[in-house]
Amino acid sequence: MTKKPIAWITDSTAYITDELKNHPDFYSIPLNIHFGEKQYVDGVDLTPAQLYENIKNATEFPKTSQPSAGEFAEQFKKIAENYEQAIAIHVSAKLSGTLSSSMAGADIAGFPITFIDSLSLSYGITGLIEKGMELQNEGASVTEIKEQLEKMTSTLKNFIYIGQLEQLYKGGRMSGVQFFLGSLLKVKPIIQITSDGRLEAIDKVRSEKKALQYLVDKVAEGHPKGTGKVYLMQGNVPEQAEQLKAMMLSQVPGLSVEIGDISSTLAVHAGEGTLAVLWYE
Repeated sequence: MTKKPIAWITDSTAYITDELKNHPDFYSIPLNIHFGEKQYVDGVDLTPAQLYENIKNATEFPKTSQPSAGEFAEQFKKIAENYEQAIAIHVSAKLSGTLSSSMAGADIAGFPITFIDSLSLSYGITGLIEKGMELQNEGASVTEIKEQLEKMTSTLKNFIYIGQLEQLYKGGRMSGVQFFLGSLLKVKPIIQITSDGRLEAIDKVRSEKKALQYLVDKVAEGHPKGTGKVYLMQGNVPEQAEQLKAMMLSQVPGLSVEIGDISSTLAVHAGEGTLAVLWYE
């Protein structure tokens, strides 16, 4: 049997569009979510809606973990049966050990995989995969694809309004001082994925209304020509997401806006009520 040239691999922190779900060469390997002794596979036996409900009823805070090198290896061996090689684009190595575990799994499986650190998460990963597939269709080599995508990582713009400050703190993504001050002053941070793949608080707001306008203003500043595409990721608040979309289109009528859910893995840290806008320049 003739093998296909390239498989595209990511993890479940990525936003998986319907087009990617139906793409024959696309594979997403899920992370794990732990509630005490109970383990769930992201997107397989735990949906975002179920996660939010579990968090409300849980006696202890959930945790996330990447698949082991051995688990990645098992997946890669199956993919290798049908492909000559793969390109894997994972969540930022500064935020998760997923990339490292995946690379170790490739060594075990003996499957040639070209790895790219997205320096991002959610749509930040998705945009790279979509561009990479486009380059492949245009005849670019794997080396050329890797070079282009690694240049592209620095052009991501993103602004994230955190829904649950306590979850961000308990998940180890902010310091105790930041949490104390935020709780004391009743403010919520606007955070950003930096160009080197870290999460950084860049501003703060005191109300959801101000948060929505803040995100709209940043989108408008980033699209002076009045056109472009923005991904709006939401954490179990579809009504607020639709409201935010309407506000953006009112201010930038020529914009294309796609709304998507943050994955369960990300929801563990960001929490219900999170809204994020992301785009590549």
